[in-house]
Amino acid sequence: METEEKETIYKEFKDAVNMTAAALEKWLKTDESKKVGWDSGDGESIGHKSGEHIVQILKKKKADLTGPDYKHMQKVHGYIKRHMAQKPKEPKDSNWDYSLKNWGHDYSKK
Repeated sequence: METEEKETIYKEFKDAVNMTAAALEKWLKTDESKKVGWDSGDGESIGHKSGEHIVQILKKKKADLTGPDYKHMQKVHGYIKRHMAQKPKEPKDSNWDYSLKNWGHDYSKK
């Protein structure tokens, strides 16, 4: 992966993910977080697993990010962008809102 591509991915990820590692970790422990999303096959949703990976990415220094981290960051940005386009009329405390938070974006934060 080229340096320029990594920079773009990093910026898009930072723009999309507006929760801190601590806030996301706390959120992922809630029942609301665990009840939404597609089961990955082991009882945990894909979004919940993604959130755990996002926490690890947020805790790393930029220089320590790996190829798989950048791939996941790209996936996260794409998910948040697509999910935001599907905003329901009443987004607060909806499954839409909870799913978005699992991916590191708190819609209530502007």
